[in-house]
Amino acid sequence: MRIAFLGTPDFAVAALAALVEAGHEVACVYSQPPAPRGRGQDLKPSPVHAYAQERGIPVRTPVSMRDPAEIEAFAGLELDAGVVVAFGQILPREVLDAPRLGCFNLHASLLPRWRGAAPIQRAIMAGDKLTGVEVMQMTEGLDEGPVLASETLRIDALETAGTLHDRLAEVGSALLARTMAAVERGETRAKPQAAEGETYAKKIRPKEARIRWTRPAAEVDRKIRGLSPFPGAWFELPTERGPVRVKALLSQLEDADGAPGTVLDDALLVACGEGAARLLRVQREGKGPQDAATFLRGLAVPAGTVLG
Repeated sequence: MRIAFLGTPDFAVAALAALVEAGHEVACVYSQPPAPRGRGQDLKPSPVHAYAQERGIPVRTPVSMRDPAEIEAFAGLELDAGVVVAFGQILPREVLDAPRLGCFNLHASLLPRWRGAAPIQRAIMAGDKLTGVEVMQMTEGLDEGPVLASETLRIDALETAGTLHDRLAEVGSALLARTMAAVERGETRAKPQAAEGETYAKKIRPKEARIRWTRPAAEVDRKIRGLSPFPGAWFELPTERGPVRVKALLSQLEDADGAPGTVLDDALLVACGEGAARLLRVQREGKGPQDAATFLRGLAVPAGTVLG
């Protein structure tokens, strides 16, 4: 089919690659405008933008798809279908209706649970045992369209947002390719989303990343894993030169008690409001990620230390 692909982050790259490999004609890729990245804060294209450029696919980076000129340009592509994967904008009705078969979306949750911007992180932070990917026919509502296909994945005890992201991207790209082939053949059956159980995956706010050791260990552990590797849940470690910010990137629950924030042994077991969490992987400010043993060889954190 002749399609347009609308996506921005790493998660969407695998989906675009799967459609290219399946032989679809990608008439144009739409992505969010280049943004400041890295230490120099230079303007750099999104991962999807960069992938399309490398393969000679035309790219547009509109600030808003509601701009009448953008709507006209999109309609002028004379598409069979539009495919949206984590694009970052809500599309107006004129865009959704422009392709012959409409627009389709790959979403990283089991709808109607976790509609919205951060379904992977929110599923882990909420303690969900299952998640998945679904392809839906798009409507004007936020992730409210009927579902065409889905795959379910189990969330493991040591799952992070990063590892789950990669698994969902792999499964989702294959599901999308299969589903779009079925769309081309006219063999899909749309199933309305359940009327109950909807939740919204709000964008992660910076203030959420700070660890509150007074919270139950299960909640702390889920936050650490749900925000790893980015933006990273953090705490302050007291040192002789003053407090140092440290990100906790992986943890596990253990049966121990103590005053919240108190390190209970010499291997980063930290007491919480209920129970304790052992930090397995951390990242000191200005340094790279390290496993706990490597981190402690460079900066000892003895039992009795109280974390901020």
